[in-house]
Amino acid sequence: MREVSFGQYYPADSFVHKCDPRTKLLFLIAYIVAVFLAQNFYALGACIAVFIVIAAFSGVRFSSLLRSVKAITFLLVFTAVLNLLFHSGEKVLFSWWVITITEEAVYFTIFLAVRLFLLVLSSAILTLTTTPVALTDGIESLLKPLKWIRFPVHELALIMSIALRFIPILTDETGRIMNAQKARGADFETGGLIKRVKAVIPVLIPLLISAFRRADELGDAMDARCYSGSKVRTKYKKLTFGWRDLIAALIVAALFAGIVLLRIYTQAIV
Repeated sequence: MREVSFGQYYPADSFVHKCDPRTKLLFLIAYIVAVFLAQNFYALGACIAVFIVIAAFSGVRFSSLLRSVKAITFLLVFTAVLNLLFHSGEKVLFSWWVITITEEAVYFTIFLAVRLFLLVLSSAILTLTTTPVALTDGIESLLKPLKWIRFPVHELALIMSIALRFIPILTDETGRIMNAQKARGADFETGGLIKRVKAVIPVLIPLLISAFRRADELGDAMDARCYSGSKVRTKYKKLTFGWRDLIAALIVAALFAGIVLLRIYTQAIV
């Protein structure tokens, strides 16, 4: 659990922690859209600046945010290598046999890697600064209009919240099972790729059994507390928008305006 921060809650008394969960969800969606709208390093720099401000006001340690990137390290390296080798360009920097690396490929690879970093880190801030209960209430409130078409909004929000919470739990359980098998002579660190995959297969069976057992215990606990879905349920804490949420909305608006102006300005120069 110490190695994975995604899905965990980092308790603190910060500006971001006190924001409404609906604001944080909408802010994350708008930020992801802004990152994809960024087509040059100037616009991407604006996204980085906004992320630094949000991370500073979140009260979360930067090391906790970096741990969330570990889950996609292989994806980052894999996509970077593919783009570096197969992205076409005119200015050739290195050429050997069938391998050709261009200056455009280097820029595009760096741009894509930074974009993926921002997407993962911004999502991690949401889960680190929002409790599963608050996240469930926020998702349910945003999807409330779908109840008119008899869509199970509350159940969907609950499933998403439980899934996020189970990520660090199952990660911790995987570590416990692997340590127990290492104590019995299992080897997960030596040999080729095929041997390592075969060594991990015996971990999956007890992990699945543990996951089903935890799910069954969770269901029994919910039944013992007379949980009946969204029927005749009231909220102990009412979600309300405050001045912090207004500031977050202004930041998003400024970010979008800056990206649009940068795109217009850079196109005019070209």
